Amino acid sequence: MSVPVKIVVVYHSGYGHTVKIAEAVARGAATVNGASVELVTAEQAPGRWELLDGADAIIMGAPTYMGSLSAPFKAFMDATSHLQYAEKRWEGKVAAGFTNGASRGGDKQNSLVQLMTFAAQHQMHWVNLGMNYGNNRSYTNDDILNRDSYTLGLVARPTWIKAAMSLRRRPIFGPPSSLAAEWPRSRRN
Repeated sequence: MSVPVKIVVVYHSGYGHTVKIAEAVARGAATVNGASVELVTAEQAPGRWELLDGADAIIMGAPTYMGSLSAPFKAFMDATSHLQYAEKRWEGKVAAGFTNGASRGGDKQNSLVQLMTFAAQHQMHWVNLGMNYGNNRSYTNDDILNRDSYTLGLVARPTWIKAAMSLRRRPIFGPPSSLAAEWPRSRRN
């Protein structure tokens, strides 16, 4: 028997890269038995408060611009202070996050910290990536999972997004068992 779980993926996508991650996250989350998943843009979110307030989990994502989350996503965050924060509507919900940016470093960790802090302000429970560092050996390559060693959430670059979509890699935020079945042996660390 499965327990119904309502998941909302709320995101902002400036150039189309983040929406691809959001869609992949939603596909992965939908593989959880009993899960229903909805995609909501940050711009649509103020008109969808009821959906967000009724979710069991909110997965958030936005691009990293100039070392921080995008302005439209920040506007969504700020808008939650009126009711969601003041009335603790998201207290106890599960939260997770993702970001992307053009450079390998690009201060994406700062964006993940910003998302995690936002979740903490709402008294949500942050779920990290749940992966070991991919680049913790004397040898590594660009095909190792979590090669840039982010632990707070999913991080991508536009070139990785294109490659991942073409290789049809495992669902993001899906059950761990899907990793072994769908990830080519040559790409595991």
